[in-house]
Amino acid sequence: MGDFNRSVILEAIRRAGDGLSRTELAGATGLSAQTITNITRRLLDDQFIEEAGRTIQGPGKPRTTLRLKATSRVSIGVHLDPAMLTFVLLDLTGAVVARTARRMPADDARRIIAAAAAEIEELIADSGIDREAITGIGVATPGPLDPARGTVIDPPKLHSWHRVPLRAALAEATGLRVMLEKDTTAAAVAELWTGDHPPDGSFLLVYLGIGIGTALVMDGDVVRGASHNAGEVGHIIVDPDGPECACGQRGCVEVVCTPQAVVERAERAGVFADDRLGSDAGSVDARFTDLCDKAAAGDHMAISVLEGSAQHFAVLISALTNMLDVDCVVLGGPFWSRLSSLFLAQLPHLLERQSATRAVRDLPVRGAVVGDDVGAVGAGCVVLDEVLSPRAAALFLDS
Repeated sequence: MGDFNRSVILEAIRRAGDGLSRTELAGATGLSAQTITNITRRLLDDQFIEEAGRTIQGPGKPRTTLRLKATSRVSIGVHLDPAMLTFVLLDLTGAVVARTARRMPADDARRIIAAAAAEIEELIADSGIDREAITGIGVATPGPLDPARGTVIDPPKLHSWHRVPLRAALAEATGLRVMLEKDTTAAAVAELWTGDHPPDGSFLLVYLGIGIGTALVMDGDVVRGASHNAGEVGHIIVDPDGPECACGQRGCVEVVCTPQAVVERAERAGVFADDRLGSDAGSVDARFTDLCDKAAAGDHMAISVLEGSAQHFAVLISALTNMLDVDCVVLGGPFWSRLSSLFLAQLPHLLERQSATRAVRDLPVRGAVVGDDVGAVGAGCVVLDEVLSPRAAALFLDS
């Protein structure tokens, strides 16, 4: 119970931003003044928090404001995307202290892990952060994952990654604790940390990477599922007349909504004058950027392709939001910024037409607060989340 109350206090201070006094903490958490005093004393001793001046609020003694000591603990977030490796160093508030990125060196798991470990060491050295302050490394990767073993199982566009023990391998290479998370789930955690969602809010996050995935937040918590692989939507049908999928169905998300599928549709429509590029992650990324640039410049064929893509996404999103009845929809991921202006102009009215609750309320649609680095930031936040955020389930772990 003491550890839980400690997390409740830390979370309240974090959410307040500018800090809270002990009296304000008692009001925000419902804990007794004595409990607040005892726990904040320990947190000050452990340098999780610091005193940030005094304020006068009515009669009585000035109140001392307590805030997080941002650099007393840091985390490292890594996003392993088939096209790019992204690394961020986050302070205790979730703010990015340092960032670096590099192209994926190869499809070979051992080379990628070695490159990631080297990049992490360089990030730590360049930042000047004391290694003892690092709470751990969070790694966001495409699923599916085996969370018990810390393995990555056959992610898209990483063909040699069959049951790669990524968590253990990276921990051994760096000497730091490693947490493994799906990229979609990590993105939802980043949104919870950096967005302005209410503590008991809900949203559907739609993740646009090399693959398309979703994450669900209900009552302020990410829903991970029984195997921590919730959000796999690749075989939901969004176009019954679409291309045949490897699963035997037609028009699945996997063959209609992914960047590769959109690029191939643009190529068939004659959007590009040159020959077709390869299907590797780097080529798809470059071609997709070209398509979005053409649309932004007013190319009617490119606009038509992306508007068609928005309609397919609307079918997917409406199917999920009608079932889940969430407060809002958030879109993010490494491909999102290139689509954001067109999709945000199209999706709200497309979703309204298909909404089961349109007579009751609107369904807000917005982009993620974090930009293209949402996977890496989310991975780092997963580590901080374990350190700072209260979890009622922890009360029962020893029972």
